Amino acid sequence: MKLTILTAGSRGDVQPYVALGAGLQNAGFQVRIATHKIFESFIRQHELDFAPLEGDPRAIVQAPEGKDWLASGRNPFGFIAGFQRLMGPVMRQAFQDAWAACQDADAILVSGLGFYPGYSIAQKLGVPLLQAYLQPIHPTSAFPSAVFPLPLRGHVIYNYLTHLLGGQMFWQALLPGLNLARRELLELPPLPRLGAIVFVDLDRRKLPVAYGYSPAVLPRPRGWGEWIQVVGYWFLPEADWTPPADLADFLAAGKPPVYVGFGSMADRDPERLAGIVLEALERSGQRAVLLTGWGGLKPANLPETVFPLESAPHDWLFPRMAAVLHHGGAGTTASALRAGVPAVVLPFFGDQFFWGQAVARLGVSPGVLYRRELNAERLADFIHAAVQDRDMRLRAQALGVRIRAEAGVDRAVALFQRYLQA
Repeated sequence: MKLTILTAGSRGDVQPYVALGAGLQNAGFQVRIATHKIFESFIRQHELDFAPLEGDPRAIVQAPEGKDWLASGRNPFGFIAGFQRLMGPVMRQAFQDAWAACQDADAILVSGLGFYPGYSIAQKLGVPLLQAYLQPIHPTSAFPSAVFPLPLRGHVIYNYLTHLLGGQMFWQALLPGLNLARRELLELPPLPRLGAIVFVDLDRRKLPVAYGYSPAVLPRPRGWGEWIQVVGYWFLPEADWTPPADLADFLAAGKPPVYVGFGSMADRDPERLAGIVLEALERSGQRAVLLTGWGGLKPANLPETVFPLESAPHDWLFPRMAAVLHHGGAGTTASALRAGVPAVVLPFFGDQFFWGQAVARLGVSPGVLYRRELNAERLADFIHAAVQDRDMRLRAQALGVRIRAEAGVDRAVALFQRYLQA
């Protein structure tokens, strides 16, 4: 059976689907991943077929408009408006690319962003639609929406409404482009203005949904149907990676350092952010490995206690750290939790606040550090707590053991196989 996976976004949005795709291929599927061209070599290294989707996420976040989007912070309206402004120009071509990638597919598996073309294409081709998400999409009163991260403790009605509102905001932002593509490319009738109608229909049909995060981090709400499962994170096998000699020497030269990296996030003023980080490290007396990343976090004149690194496998690097300072992206959060080390989360926008709050609730982080409150003294306090709090460290270690024992890929594969073979 041929299966096409549609996903888009940064490395953290793509890598879990490579892991899932590899698991599906090992189970006998022929798997193609359709995503951005910059990930082609990475996907082919894992012996999966590749098809390109329009869009370069690295170029988007590094452009001035992209940095303005990242600066929307906790404002869900600004986040979705920015998404619409940046994604609108590439949507038509991305839809056409997805259509081409699915022509011979016997089933289509979609991520959160992949859902929008994938739902219509599966409808046109008459093939099964499999849903695989990294963030909770289905409404619940147990916690607020990942894209509407303004929790009011104990307000179950508010929690439920944030899911409806957040989902509808995304739906309205994308609906004009989706309906245009449905009419001109697929010759399908328009989608309804109320996106909930589509998802109610999917639930009525009991199409399988696998959530790729740990139930130890976010338990499955009791109100979800049995076809919606929280299966665990989707990790690739641990990397067989040899560090550069200078990195190995740095790690061996002192106590475990703190990892500092913000993935694909680009700050409007990376020099200022780097200066705050370096001062905070000095105040807290910590060595650090500084991942430069897409955001251009490349300060000049680094002290000997800070090692700059362009890239390294998280599963190799994070277990060797005393703590991990990151942006709260779903992929980086998963890797840090798996490593069993405390985290300091400095979210930029979107679901990063949601995951930062989840990590704090688990007691493996001193709390969410909001950028409007960011200064060297406050960051130093957070780093010190993450490194020195023994109980926090023990909780992180215990959670890491539990997550490493989960077989998220295997459970997702089994869920989809049961549906397709029924």
